Amino acid sequence: MKKLLLLGFVIILTAPVFSQIKFGIKAGGETTTVPSYQLGNGAATINALKDASWGYHAGIFLRFGLGPVYLQPEAVFASTSFDYNVTTVNMTALRTQKFNRISIPVLLGLKLGPLRINAGPAASVMIGSPSALINDPDFENMYRRTVYGYQAGLGIDLGPLTLDVRYAGSLGEKYGNSVNIGGQTFKLDYGQSSLLLSVGLMF
Repeated sequence: MKKLLLLGFVIILTAPVFSQIKFGIKAGGETTTVPSYQLGNGAATINALKDASWGYHAGIFLRFGLGPVYLQPEAVFASTSFDYNVTTVNMTALRTQKFNRISIPVLLGLKLGPLRINAGPAASVMIGSPSALINDPDFENMYRRTVYGYQAGLGIDLGPLTLDVRYAGSLGEKYGNSVNIGGQTFKLDYGQSSLLLSVGLMF
């Protein structure tokens, strides 16, 4: 949280440097690598049905412009669901796990006519906890609230309309810690690897 407050303070201080300020809304889809659960020796197994899954995102952004250079902070709600086969001593079941989060990228960009390139750091704050795949209260203790990564991509402006494609990656931190349930270790490996497609409208 301290890092997010510091980031917001820096944005406020640098805003007067830019001569143009625009507000926008955006929405789109994203394909994300499926979180994997690394299990120690034990009776439970958790297997993802596929390697990636589609989700959606929607949010707001500000664009501070100074000639061809711009700074664009965003606040975006994103949601993605993943399907797993879960096998324990007592059952085998298909279960769905949903990750809801607020993504806060701050991108530095360069305009080349209608085309744009941009990149910058991004914080991702999890909202709540995903539903537990194993029926044990300790399962939810593995989820870390905030992780930090980056986004980079290309965009195009067509009047007030904006189109963007970006890659989101991790800076080494994962959403998951490890927990021990019934003598078996569960560890979540989910590091924010996504391809983002969005359309926006500037005012």
